[in-house]
Amino acid sequence: MAAQTAMQHSVASTNLADLLERVLDKGIVIAGDIKIKLVDVELLTIQIRLVICSVEKAKEIGLDWWANGKSVNHHSGWEPTVDCVAKIEERLAKVEDALSSGESRAGRGLP
Repeated sequence: MAAQTAMQHSVASTNLADLLERVLDKGIVIAGDIKIKLVDVELLTIQIRLVICSVEKAKEIGLDWWANGKSVNHHSGWEPTVDCVAKIEERLAKVEDALSSGESRAGRGLP
């Protein structure tokens, strides 16, 4: 009787953790374009680019926007100017004057 051999598959099974580790290590890019045209006139174009990778890989390829982006970096160096502060103080004084004159009118029974 011939020895039975186990059937082997050419594709090894991978669990979710291994797959996620592989994707984060190498990275994956998903790109797509959506164009809406009416009588050969392009009305709208949406370009979608999605990059999934680890933080280390993102830094390696130069996608470290969280470290250099002004919109997300809270230490971007923005300071209010003297002119800006002066305008705010002027507006605050006007509001305080309006409130105090309103209180004095209300105390005298005036609208």
